[in-house]
Amino acid sequence: MSGITKTFPGVKALKDVNLTVRRGEIHAICGENGAGKSTLMKVLSGVHPHGDYDGEILFEGRRCAFGGIRDSERAGIVIIHQELALSPQLSIAENIFLGNERARRGFIDWNRTNFEAGELMKRVGLRENPVTAVSDIGVGKQQLVEIAKALSKDVKLLILDEPTAALNDDDSAHLLDLLRGLRDDGITCVIISHKLNEVIAIADTVTILRDGQTIETLAAGEVTEERIIAGMVGRALDNRFPPHEPSIGEEVLRIEDWTVHSPSQPGRKVVDSATLTLRRGEIVGLAGLMGAGRTELAMSVFGRAYGTGISGRILKNGKQVELRSVEDAIRHGLAYATEDRKRYGLNLIDDIKRNISAAALKGVWVDEREEYRVAEGFHRSMNIKAPGVSSVVGKLSGGNQQKVVLSKWILTEPDVLILDEPTRGIDVGAKYEIYTIINRLAGEGRAVLVISSELPELLGLCDRIYTLSEGRITGELPRGEATQESLMHLMTKGTPR
Repeated sequence: MSGITKTFPGVKALKDVNLTVRRGEIHAICGENGAGKSTLMKVLSGVHPHGDYDGEILFEGRRCAFGGIRDSERAGIVIIHQELALSPQLSIAENIFLGNERARRGFIDWNRTNFEAGELMKRVGLRENPVTAVSDIGVGKQQLVEIAKALSKDVKLLILDEPTAALNDDDSAHLLDLLRGLRDDGITCVIISHKLNEVIAIADTVTILRDGQTIETLAAGEVTEERIIAGMVGRALDNRFPPHEPSIGEEVLRIEDWTVHSPSQPGRKVVDSATLTLRRGEIVGLAGLMGAGRTELAMSVFGRAYGTGISGRILKNGKQVELRSVEDAIRHGLAYATEDRKRYGLNLIDDIKRNISAAALKGVWVDEREEYRVAEGFHRSMNIKAPGVSSVVGKLSGGNQQKVVLSKWILTEPDVLILDEPTRGIDVGAKYEIYTIINRLAGEGRAVLVISSELPELLGLCDRIYTLSEGRITGELPRGEATQESLMHLMTKGTPR
């Protein structure tokens, strides 16, 4: 790709970008949110058709002018987007061959469909029955279905946009091993990822973009996290976390003997007799492995948004409160920013101002001038990178979407903010901004509970950390005593039944 320039209304997303990828390599593309990574790959894969951009694409020595995604797929280029394009009600086999059906005389040949799907599934290490519905398998396995779908199209160049963003450590490791195997089979891979440790572990070559421009391309031997970060943000991030001097006050929230049962399996406890406290001005972490019950605990406290058979007590400022709905929780000064901002945290087809005002609306009339004024204030104070508050939220980068989510909840004037994976899927520069906002919220006297799968994040951000295992609180460590090793020991601690 040479001289690629792509403009959206009011924004030049790509400015004269060059990219060279060698046959049979894994080539990583790194950059902050909004750097142009996904846009560049959408140009390559025909999502942005020829004529919508300036520049030239050469694939296997031939000049390409893709009019759409089917043209690029015919050439052997397949893209897997961060939001998986699967139909949950259809079977794995049906998804693999969707739009590429195995038919005979105008009818689908189901025997051939399921047999060939089974062969492709073996190749990607997926052991499910081909007739299993996609809705019945986890996100990690759904990612493998997407790769099997790509292999069914005789892929030569596979593009993966944030393939491990929603995966746990085991699924991520399996996916990276699979990509190494595809490379050994001669398939070229381009991977976009914010997980720099994974980039260093797997990439043969790394290209860094910043502000829609190519900064540099590095061979594997030249790659370090520090060099990638410096290229991405234009400066060295010697300290990944802003300085934080806590000023901790009195207890604001106490959760006592909190027990929650699964709504799908009522006899199973997903949170078991948990007790924890939050104080004003304090940032508290909650660490646990996948399935430990972190999100379930947070959502059940936030107006019983999750779970059945809930028991225990919640005390706010020393007085017991009943939070039986989300409205109750908001009224009593609690806020919960979900881990899945695109599905549950935002209305992606609406603008910034309406998303910010959504949780704080009262009554039936909206003062649109006041709504605009308030949104403009957050636009400035949160440094939301968008032309204005009428910009559609779905077109913002992940980091800026997260700032809109935080703005929405800050507007409700909470005493307690529960932030579930607040930096998931955003780059190191945007993470630093989110950490600064969290510090500022604590500095204003709010209590902040941070749930994160990244132990270095909890260690760098929090004043105190709880650990959760199998739904039970297994430990509590102040900042000075917490290490990755001590947290992992407590996170994997067996809990007697």
